Amino acid sequence: MLVRLSVRDIVLIDRLDIDFSRGLSALTGETGAGKSILLDAFALALGARGDGSLVRHGAEQGQVTADFDLANDHPALRLVREADIETRDGLILRRVQYADGRTRALINDQPVSVQTLRALGNSIVEIHGQHDERALLDGATHRALLDAFGELGQEMEATAKAHAELIAARLAAEKERELVSGARRDADYLRHAHEELSRLDPERGEEEALGRRRTAMQQAEKIAGDLAEAHEAVAGKSSPSPALSALLRRLERRSDQLAELIEPIARPLGAALDQLEEARLALEAALAATAFDQDELDRIEERLFALRAASRKYAVPVDMLAEQASEFARKLAALDAGEERLAALDREVATATAAYEDAAGKLSAGRIEAARKLDRAVTAELAPLKLEQARFTTKIETDRLARSPSGFDRVEFHVQTNPGTLPGPLMKVASGGELSRFLLALKVVAADRGSAPTLVFDEIDAGAGGAVADAIGQRLARLAERVQVIGVTHAPQVAARAERHYLITKASAEGGKRSVTRVEGLDATRRREEIARMLAGETITQEARAAAERLLGASPTPRRRNAKTASARAS
Repeated sequence: MLVRLSVRDIVLIDRLDIDFSRGLSALTGETGAGKSILLDAFALALGARGDGSLVRHGAEQGQVTADFDLANDHPALRLVREADIETRDGLILRRVQYADGRTRALINDQPVSVQTLRALGNSIVEIHGQHDERALLDGATHRALLDAFGELGQEMEATAKAHAELIAARLAAEKERELVSGARRDADYLRHAHEELSRLDPERGEEEALGRRRTAMQQAEKIAGDLAEAHEAVAGKSSPSPALSALLRRLERRSDQLAELIEPIARPLGAALDQLEEARLALEAALAATAFDQDELDRIEERLFALRAASRKYAVPVDMLAEQASEFARKLAALDAGEERLAALDREVATATAAYEDAAGKLSAGRIEAARKLDRAVTAELAPLKLEQARFTTKIETDRLARSPSGFDRVEFHVQTNPGTLPGPLMKVASGGELSRFLLALKVVAADRGSAPTLVFDEIDAGAGGAVADAIGQRLARLAERVQVIGVTHAPQVAARAERHYLITKASAEGGKRSVTRVEGLDATRRREEIARMLAGETITQEARAAAERLLGASPTPRRRNAKTASARAS
C-alpha cells in the first residue's frame, strides 16, 4: 500500500507530505483547490509523462516521492530485486522533474528508466477516473482480469509451457525441412562434388608438404653436378687415396728402424686418409639425397595443381578441402535420412499441438465457467448503483488457430444498459457516469484477484447523488477491506464512508503574491464541517451539520472505531 506521498515544487504545491494507511481515504475540497494537481503529481511518481510546466514557477525542479509498503512476496518486489535494487527498507519511487522538461526516475534511490518506473508503478497502483481509458477499460486487460478472477494461474502456466514446447518443435521441424529442401535442390551438385573430393582425398597440411618437397627437388637439381665432381675428386680415378695409402704402408714397415722420424709423418697421413673417407661417405649420401626424379616432380606438380584448382572451385583454402568434403557428405546424409527425420519431427509437432490444444482447452473451459460467475457477480452489484436494467456479460471468442501463450481466446467485457438494446463493448456502450459505476462494480467483485494493492478513484461519483452516491460509497468501503482505496470525491455520502478524510485547500502565500495547495487530515469536528459544506455549499447551516452527523453515524466501518486520526503535514 501507499504509505506516504511527498511533493515538492509541483505547480501550486511547494511542500507537501501526506501519510496514508490501509482502508478507504477520502480527499475532498472545492473545485480548483488542487485535487487534480495532487493526482498528476502522484502519477508522475508512477512513471507518467513528464512536462516542464509541472514545475512550480520560480523553481528549477520539482520532485515527487511515493513510499510503499508491500508484502515481501509481491511480484513488484521480485522484479526490483531481479534488477539488483535493495528492498530491505520497502519500495520508494521517486521522480524528479526539471523545468527544462528533463526528468529522472529512481527506485530506492537507484536510477532507472522511465519505462521501468512506469511498469512498476502500474503493478502497484491503479488510477481510475470517469474518463479513464486504461486498466479495466482497456480490452487487452480483460482476459488477464478474467483469468485472475477464475484463479486460472495453473491453467495459464500449463498453456504457456505447452505453447513454448510447440514453438520449439515447430522451429526444429522447419529447420530440418529447410536443410533437407536445400539438400534436395542441390543433390546432383552435392553428389558430384563429394565424389570429386573423395577421389582427390585431400589432407590437411598436404599443400605445404608438397611445396617444400618440390622446392627441395628443384634446388637439388642445381647442385647435383657440383657434388658429383667433388665425389670424383675424392673417390674417383684421380683420387689421392690409393697413392697415399700405399705410401703410408711403406713408411709403417720402416717404423721399427727410425720410429722417431716415421711416426710424425705417418700419423697425419692416416688422419688425412680418414678425412677423405668421411668426405666420400658424405658426398655419396648427398648425391643419394639429391637424386633427381623428373617423374616424381611431375606428380608433385600435378597434385598441387589439382588441389589448388579444387580450392578455387569450392572457394575454400586447400587445407579446408577435407572439411568441405565432410560437409558435402553430411548434407547428402541429411538428404538420405531427411524424410525419416522430418517424419519424426512432424510427429513431435503433432504431439506438441495436441498437448497445447488440451492445455488451452482446459484454460478456455475455465474461462467460460469464470465468466459465468463474473457476470452474475458484477450484475448483482449494478442494481444498487441505479443500473437495474443493465446487464454485464463477458464475451469469449475462441479461435483455435490463433495460438498464443495465453491460449486461443479473445475476451471482452460487454454491457447492455437497457432492455431491448444490443449488448456492446464496455467502452462503446456505457456513458461516462455508467462507465464509472460498471468499473466500480468490477473492482469490487475482483479486487482480491489480480488487483493492484492501491486503487485511486478520481471523482468516480461524478454526476451521482443521493442513493447512487451512497451505493458508491458502500462499495468503495467494501473494496477497502481488501485493498487500499484512495478516493477523490465531491459526494458527501462517499466521504462519510471513509476511515480517513483529507481536505485539499488553496491558500495565499508570500503576502498574496501566489497561491499554494495545502492538504490536511481532518479530525471528527472538522470532518463534520467539511461534509456539511459538501451538502450545503458555501453557507453551512445547522440542518447541513445535522445531515452530516447523520451521514457519519450511518456509515460505520469495523476499523473506524480503532482508527487513528488521519495524518498529513503540509507547508
